[in-house]
Amino acid sequence: MALRLNGAQALVRLLLAEDVRQVYGVVGGKLGPLLQAIAQHPRLGFLGLRHEAAGPMMAAACHAATGRMAVALAEMGPGGLNLASGLGVAWANHLPLLALTTNQNRAACYPHSGMFMDLDTVAVTRPVTKWNAVVHDARRLPELVRRAFREALSGRPGPVHLDIPNDVLTQDCEFAHDEFELSPERYRASGRMRPDAGGVAQALALLREARRPLVVAGGGVVASGAGEALREIARRLRAPVVPTQMALGVVPSDSPHFIGHGGLIAGQPVRSAFEEADVILAVGCRWSSWMWDEQGPFARRSHRTIAINLDPSALGHPAVHEVGLQADARAALADLLAGWDEGVGAGVDAGWLLGARAGRMAYEARLSALADEGDDGEAMHPAALARAIARALPADALAVYDGGHTSFWSNDFTPVRAERTRLHEPGMSHLGFGTPYALALQQLNPERPVVQITGDGSFGFTLAELDTARRYKLPVLTVVHNNQAWGIIRQGQKAALDFELGTALEDTDYAAIARGFGCHGERLTQVAQVAPAIARALASGLPAVLDCRTRFVPHPAMPMFGRMNRFGFDALTRLP
Repeated sequence: MALRLNGAQALVRLLLAEDVRQVYGVVGGKLGPLLQAIAQHPRLGFLGLRHEAAGPMMAAACHAATGRMAVALAEMGPGGLNLASGLGVAWANHLPLLALTTNQNRAACYPHSGMFMDLDTVAVTRPVTKWNAVVHDARRLPELVRRAFREALSGRPGPVHLDIPNDVLTQDCEFAHDEFELSPERYRASGRMRPDAGGVAQALALLREARRPLVVAGGGVVASGAGEALREIARRLRAPVVPTQMALGVVPSDSPHFIGHGGLIAGQPVRSAFEEADVILAVGCRWSSWMWDEQGPFARRSHRTIAINLDPSALGHPAVHEVGLQADARAALADLLAGWDEGVGAGVDAGWLLGARAGRMAYEARLSALADEGDDGEAMHPAALARAIARALPADALAVYDGGHTSFWSNDFTPVRAERTRLHEPGMSHLGFGTPYALALQQLNPERPVVQITGDGSFGFTLAELDTARRYKLPVLTVVHNNQAWGIIRQGQKAALDFELGTALEDTDYAAIARGFGCHGERLTQVAQVAPAIARALASGLPAVLDCRTRFVPHPAMPMFGRMNRFGFDALTRLP
């Protein structure tokens, strides 16, 4: 017997078949049929937001934290424009999600007829999605939704988008009685891509010759669940490990193999390790500019690099390799371990790892000396605040690093013990992502404390979502490094051209704003106030904001950041 459903009901059935549990968005009139269908299924949790850009940010956080896909909704016109901003976060960091927008009735769109809120939302979102399409007929929903999930999760993951005209959502159709019983394994690949056996043999041969091997772990390690295998290879090679910003926690920050997170943001110890390494094993890493200087990627042509990546376009660009393996990280590392023999790693210099780790410890001592500067009674040194936050965080806390310059300090001081517990947004570096990310983490982990550490400029972009936090009882703690300025921009203006314009952000009381939303809020000026305030905030059971007055002090890694920004055409002709 056939099933008779409207487009919205069919769409929800297809989402449930993919085990989607979270839907984020702003309600809208033409979304009504879909919202009604969502409301009829308690397995789908809907979070109503204050701005559409927050939806894809939350869906991206959902995948980053759990590996599950979520949905972001937006109304037509302005909703789609706002959505595109958040989609950039998912696209640049290769985090899959499904974005759904609605549009005018089919008679008035594609091409649009001039009604209010007209927008070719597919064209708007195309640059920040892996695949998108218009659904012109509800009978094609099974085909197109399944293709959307297949595109999102195959190869290099990423966000996908379907624009569904309003009358397609209300269109009544007959579907086969078993149409929605098809399992995802029937229409998309679910296994792991293994590497070429010959390539694995070449990689092992290179590792047999290595005297100073360096392991670089990217987001692909986290996405594939390859952390344990990577740590075992590092142990066998006696090699230092550099996790990128998408791989925070792949090795704990107190591991004897850890020398810093994320390339240039971790300062000179990482730079020195690249200069001295002879063989690099790069797993699931796409060599973004967080791993560059003025000459390009830290992995030089003179290095003997083994690159493992699921995405073929990430192999050989921007960093070349001697051995390139197109494969899932977990499958590739498993094959390397299966082929391991006593000769692999036998020639590694006994002092290599010890020296690299000693460089990291000396760098940490330098950072601690900065933190010891404390406060002057009116404002804190950012290192002192970062260390105080780190010491006060509960052991099971989840944390998000937002803010440009602020994230450098968070990256240094916040302890990291496991993957998917510390999240940053290095790809698009979209300021303001932190509040939506933290809210998604709190919804997914109601039993754990969730903290976002952010700057005052960044916090301003999405602070309206404090209202969402209060309405849905999501007790996220936000700690604001408030230096009352776009600090790094101000420094750049003064240093480069000796001027200042538009950088002041003075006299805003973020704690009072939080209280206005019905949240807990306090202003702090001294390091000794931080731990007690964090304890009070967490005990309040409310979303909380600690507005912490800080000085602007350039981070020690800023010169390296500046060198990266000097990369230009001249470098292309003299790649080392």
